[in-house]
Amino acid sequence: MASSLPAFTVRRGEPVLVSPAEPTPRETKPLSDIDDGEGMRFYSSGIHLYRANPAKAGRDPATVIREALAKALVPYYPLAGRLREEEGRKLVVDCAGQGVMFAEADADLTADDFGDVQSPPFPCFERFILESTTIAGVEPVIDRPLLYIQVTRLKCGGFIFGQRFCHCIVDAPGGMQFEKAICELACGAAAPSVAPSWGREMFMARHPPRPSYPHLEYREPAGGADDRVLTTHPRDVARVPFFFGPREIAGLRQRAPPGMRCSRFELVAAAIWRSRAAALGYAPEEEVRLSFIVNARGRAEIPLPEGFYGNAFAYSVAATAAGELTGKELGYALELVKKAKSAVTYDYLLSVADLMVLTGRPLFALSRTYIVSDISHAGFKSIDFGWGEAVYGGPAKGGEGPVLGVTNYFSRAKNGKGEEGTMVPICLPKDAMEKFQLEIEGLTAEL
Repeated sequence: MASSLPAFTVRRGEPVLVSPAEPTPRETKPLSDIDDGEGMRFYSSGIHLYRANPAKAGRDPATVIREALAKALVPYYPLAGRLREEEGRKLVVDCAGQGVMFAEADADLTADDFGDVQSPPFPCFERFILESTTIAGVEPVIDRPLLYIQVTRLKCGGFIFGQRFCHCIVDAPGGMQFEKAICELACGAAAPSVAPSWGREMFMARHPPRPSYPHLEYREPAGGADDRVLTTHPRDVARVPFFFGPREIAGLRQRAPPGMRCSRFELVAAAIWRSRAAALGYAPEEEVRLSFIVNARGRAEIPLPEGFYGNAFAYSVAATAAGELTGKELGYALELVKKAKSAVTYDYLLSVADLMVLTGRPLFALSRTYIVSDISHAGFKSIDFGWGEAVYGGPAKGGEGPVLGVTNYFSRAKNGKGEEGTMVPICLPKDAMEKFQLEIEGLTAEL
């Protein structure tokens, strides 16, 4: 587990713009109609922690990364551009080599001070990422750098790489692809091993737009009052990490219907959704939802070009009445989760793009909705700038978005026995957390 950090100071230099190392095309490139929805208009933060490497003695990681970043921005030149909004809230990238924001810093900490941090949130993450200015508490993405990077040197010789990508321009695999390009160039490669591909035309709305699915993810749930998760003040929210290891997964499998094949993700997501609804005390007739990201990459029916780094996913939704979810066996929730997972096809993604164009690119619904992003197989630790594999690699925060408790990451971790499992940092109103813990214990206890 992560340890409590000692008192420390971070001395950050003045941020500078890093532009492509060579001339790049001056042009305007439209984002896809998946990219520019309201739910993508934010910055997603990530952190990588590295120990000292004796072979790199005398090398400054900030200098190495900054030089490699400038080289990587040549093939990935749209990342150095700026977003502009056109008619219908359509976003385009003005590519003129404006640059990404970069800062170097020093902290009087060692890599060991962070302990065995395995899952988000990263301790004191806000000190190791470069924020931009907000307007009325909202961070705009229009006419701002699309990437902010901070490299913080540690007194042990290690360092922290903190980044914030505008989600309109990349998703998590796309951001990883760009970071790996920086790594390869930092390690002496002449060019990235994977050439980037824009390919945003894959996810443009059809003419005329014709949404062909209900898309509950963009409609408020039926019945009852507003969700109290959305109105609870952060000081009244408890954050507790839950570990689902071999024992917990075995207990969940015993509660699945005989013969039903279930993945670890399906079991954990169904259990948390059911337990969360019970803990929050929703009325039996109120609709509750589980929304999760389904990635289009690796699917034969969705022929993405190699090197594509844009958003290639959709939110799929399982929905039912709270009384049905909490009153029936876990198998009921599992059936809904499995059905929702299988619903995302290329036609579904095009239907989302159509809906975005017709409805003004709305934000997905948040009320009585639990949103999950599974990053347990993302491989964030593999990002290696030449100092070796990261000690920690992953999201900076426990969840994205303005409201604690709505969105969660599922990440891979080990418990004190060295057993691998799934870690989920749950945020709930304090008065609901004990009930949630009891519900989870009841579902994971071996029969």
